[in-house]
Amino acid sequence: MHHEPPRPDWRQRFADEARSPRPDLSTLCLLIGTQADPDLDEAGIDAAQIELDRLAGMLPHGLKGPHAWARALADLLGGREGFHGAPADYRRLESSLLHEVLRRRRGLPILLSVLWTEVARRAGGQVYGVALPGHFVVGFGDPGALVLADPFGGGRPLSAEDAELLVTGATGAPPSPSMLRPADPLAVVSRVLNNIRAWAAPRPERSEVALWALDLLLLLPSHPARLRYERAQLLVQRGAFTEGAAEMDAYADVVSAVEPTTADLVRGRARAARAMLN
Repeated sequence: MHHEPPRPDWRQRFADEARSPRPDLSTLCLLIGTQADPDLDEAGIDAAQIELDRLAGMLPHGLKGPHAWARALADLLGGREGFHGAPADYRRLESSLLHEVLRRRRGLPILLSVLWTEVARRAGGQVYGVALPGHFVVGFGDPGALVLADPFGGGRPLSAEDAELLVTGATGAPPSPSMLRPADPLAVVSRVLNNIRAWAAPRPERSEVALWALDLLLLLPSHPARLRYERAQLLVQRGAFTEGAAEMDAYADVVSAVEPTTADLVRGRARAARAMLN
């Protein structure tokens, strides 16, 4: 008899990694990929990590100072290896999946920034993601005197003025110092998953993508309670009326003490969802 080997419990692994004392960003991003791509297995995840190691090994040794690191990464990743992004990449789910970004050399700003920080970290560089509103970039050196680069633009250096224009364009207000702080790995993962939800939202035929992205967000140690309600709405939309209604009632119980009006509204929607079955 031929037995299929048991499929790894990728979600459990994602939850464990997210709750570990020092969550590994590349591992979490690759585990997101397993939900989108059933062909991504243990060997594929290993291959992606090996590729990150290979890229790190190609950086020159003895780099000193943030400008040198920024130049070396732009030369290697943006130049020789050809990693960059274009507006069309926003229309593809692969642009949010690290294993696909490594294969296609294309991705969203946040995924290309993950690539940069993970390659630099392996080579001993102090490089971190900087979550500017509307555009994710990378920073080198001390937060006080940050050297910024745009991996989406192949590693184009960003002056303080460039960064200010990006932020003002997105928010209408100049950047606050807090925006230039190194992005926490779990905040990065949360933003990647929210990008995936935003991709799926106008594509109702891909609602299963929105559902697994929500499921992973709910596995992160801290998440807004509202996500439970959004998951319930998605289940109802997908025709899982009983399960969706049960989740709505559970969410109503959670918020009833703080927001009784919201709780009543949600319970009403749960009743409406159950009525769909009749």
